[in-house]
This record gives sequence, structure tokens and C-alpha cells, in this order.
Amino acid sequence: MGEKGCVSLEGKKVILVPYMEAHVPKYHEWMKDPSLLQATGSEPLTLQQEYTMQLSWSQDPNKETFIVLDKDLVVGDFSHGEPHPEAMVGDVNIFMNDLDDPHVAEIEIMIAEPKSRRKGLAKESVLMMMTFAIEKLGINIFRVKIGESNGASLDLFQKLGFVQTSYSSIFKEVTLELQITQPKKEAMLGLIGTVIKHT
Repeated sequence: MGEKGCVSLEGKKVILVPYMEAHVPKYHEWMKDPSLLQATGSEPLTLQQEYTMQLSWSQDPNKETFIVLDKDLVVGDFSHGEPHPEAMVGDVNIFMNDLDDPHVAEIEIMIAEPKSRRKGLAKESVLMMMTFAIEKLGINIFRVKIGESNGASLDLFQKLGFVQTSYSSIFKEVTLELQITQPKKEAMLGLIGTVIKHT
């Protein structure tokens, strides 16, 4: 995992870049929104705590985090290694926290900027993240946990082929999974022309 923090992924609509210190102020502003806190199951943090969190995420071997840049909002030419905070619209994460199976990852997507929703950015970001995780991290099962009231996220993942495996009435949360077969992998690779850039 020596590539951690050194990779950007470029698709048709989005560029995924590592979560950098320069992204923290805008991320912190997003996380003042009660609806985003609820949707992501997050607690409000101070700006200093957010900087600490960014550092811990960047060093955690069991987590990969990318900031989603809307290509339409990038000012000037995209340069790998530059944060481009003006184009930040959300983030996509995977957690490899299943101790019994290192090939399982939980995935999360957030498009925080309302003006960038319903443009297909979340779908492309998820496909790119999954392709990266399959090729670089050896993941073959993806899991997602979504609040039952979050219809947009449930719809997105079901359209991508995820199927419900459990429901928590306590947390009012649905768990869905996607098993990656070879045909599924080839179909995903055909859907996106991901360009992986390294520093």
C-alpha cells in the first residue's frame, strides 16, 4: 500500500484526489450541515479535530479516502498533486475493516454540494473507487450501509447491482453487498476510462 496518498483517478465527469490538508476547511463547512451529519453518521467536529481526522485518515492502512472533484468546476488545468479545493463536491471512502476477510471493503459516497447532485458524479465516483480497490487492493466483495430514509443512495447502489443482505431496525439501516465476478469486473472497467496518476 505504498501508493497511499499518491494516486489520483480521472474519469469522464470527476477526478478523485487524495484528501489533503488544503481540503479540510471546506470539508469542515460541509460537516456543519445537520442533514449531511445524519446521512454520514458523523459527529460534528471542531476545525482542529477535522485536521487531526484528515491526518489519521491519510495514514490509516485500512482506509482509502478520495475527495471528489467536479471536472466542470476545476479552475485552469488539472495538475496531479494539487488539491483544487474550488472543485470539491464530496468524498468517497472504502474501509477494509473485516478482520475475517481482507477482500471485503465497505464503501461510502457523499456528494455534499447540492449543485453537483443528480449529475451522475456519485455513480462514476463509486465505480472508479471500486475499480481501484479491485485492481490495487484485491477487494472482491463490497458492502454498503445506508440509512433507510436515504432513498437516493439506496437507489444508486441497487442500480449498480448491490443486493440487500441485512436490515438493522435499531439503526434503521440497510446493508447491501456486491460480489465482484470476472464478468462484473470487465463490465465495470468498460463503463469508465479511469486514468490512474501517481506522484
